[in-house]
Amino acid sequence: MEAMKELDLSRSDLFIQTKFTSLNGQDPNRLPYDKHAPLEEQVRQSIEASLKNLRTEYIDSLVLHSPMKNHQETMRVWKVLEEKVDDGLIRQLGVSNCYDLREFQMIYDDATIKPKVLQNRFYSESGFDVDLREYCANHDIRYQSFWTLTSGTTRQNLRKHEIEEMAKAKGLTPQTLMYAYMLELGHTPLSGTTNQEHMFADVSIMERIQAGETILDEEELNQMTELLGI
Repeated sequence: MEAMKELDLSRSDLFIQTKFTSLNGQDPNRLPYDKHAPLEEQVRQSIEASLKNLRTEYIDSLVLHSPMKNHQETMRVWKVLEEKVDDGLIRQLGVSNCYDLREFQMIYDDATIKPKVLQNRFYSESGFDVDLREYCANHDIRYQSFWTLTSGTTRQNLRKHEIEEMAKAKGLTPQTLMYAYMLELGHTPLSGTTNQEHMFADVSIMERIQAGETILDEEELNQMTELLGI
């Protein structure tokens, strides 16, 4: 809140996204809900805790940290999240750590309020989510990637001479070129950097693309896809 005042920002200038995490993914010493409560009540308590901790009256995007142990439980959680959308406390819903297309389709098909976000690791072990990303593109779902730069395969591929030369020609680093690649595909790469210089570089790429600049044309996108082994 202090930073918002200093920068003269209003709540509408921010996009706040948080998650509901099931008991087995929680720090047992910092639970945001009563572990003995019914599942639906755990979800409600978690949302209340998020609103309080984030000091906001609504959450722009609430993501299910991962599907529950079975589809029935997943939809029990989802129905409570839908209630909170209807109440105006949440603006949109999403799912994270879902790498099975059939499972994600089941959630989408059974949901009244459809997921608008799929947030996954972007790495070779999941085949870079090719089928899931296509499904998202066809259903107006934003694909958010994490581990975009840090998986072993991607680190290795970003050191390829062709990628380094392409980045250099555009005045970028291989890492910011990778972010440009994801953004040009219509995805949102999530950055976890704590380095201020890297933050400015990441934001600069986003602003250039949002302003209408094409950093990678179709031929270059295809070349990057091949070089990255996707």
